[in-house]
Amino acid sequence: MTRYKLTIEYDGTPFSGWQRQEDVPTIQEILEDAFCDFLKSPVTVWGSGRTDAGVHAKGQVAHVDILKSYDTFAIQGAINKRLQEYPISLLKVEKVASDFHARFSATQRFYEYKILNRRAPTSLEKKRVWWVVAPLCVKAMNEAAALLLGQYDFSSFRDSRCQSKSPLKTLDGLTIEKKGEIILVKANARSFLHHQIRIIVGTLKRIGEGAWAPEKIIQILEAKDRKAAGPTAPAHGLYLTEIKF
Repeated sequence: MTRYKLTIEYDGTPFSGWQRQEDVPTIQEILEDAFCDFLKSPVTVWGSGRTDAGVHAKGQVAHVDILKSYDTFAIQGAINKRLQEYPISLLKVEKVASDFHARFSATQRFYEYKILNRRAPTSLEKKRVWWVVAPLCVKAMNEAAALLLGQYDFSSFRDSRCQSKSPLKTLDGLTIEKKGEIILVKANARSFLHHQIRIIVGTLKRIGEGAWAPEKIIQILEAKDRKAAGPTAPAHGLYLTEIKF
């Protein structure tokens, strides 16, 4: 038995998220079907995180166990050939130790959220950015973001369907940068609560447009109430960019 680490890129638009579900297309299902067709036997593809419907990935990581040892380039070519009709690409295949686990071996997960901040709507990046018309103050957003760094009870930034045992999370990085009409919110941590990043982005948007002062973040954290924070930003602006092990 050989374990392989997979680095995957995908456009999440046509999928109902990563995890296999009944009667809806998912990334895990498409990948497992491609491997099954290649190997002529079923396998399970274990992902590092369950991205939601519409969320994209530039560096999702998964692993798969295969009875026979294959050349990594042969696997990459064979699987990508079977993925041609889907917006999924296997960027890299590596042989790894048997104790490597895509989810449990991960030490940091990196995400970025893309906002298009201009008056005119997008014709080229629909379902890939959050279009926000009101001018956003990146300075104020960064001031607020700095107050979220560290370990906190993030109950105010937690979706009601979150299955995490504890709302305590440590946010290791959160920065906002503007590149022309694009505002990028970059976040990294060992793990996140369900919708945590999207709720943070929705809250920072309220601060960036001047509805709230940056210091409002402290009150939101202390409230430990989802109703205290801003809206949940749309899924289609979120990208899983990298996993570190």
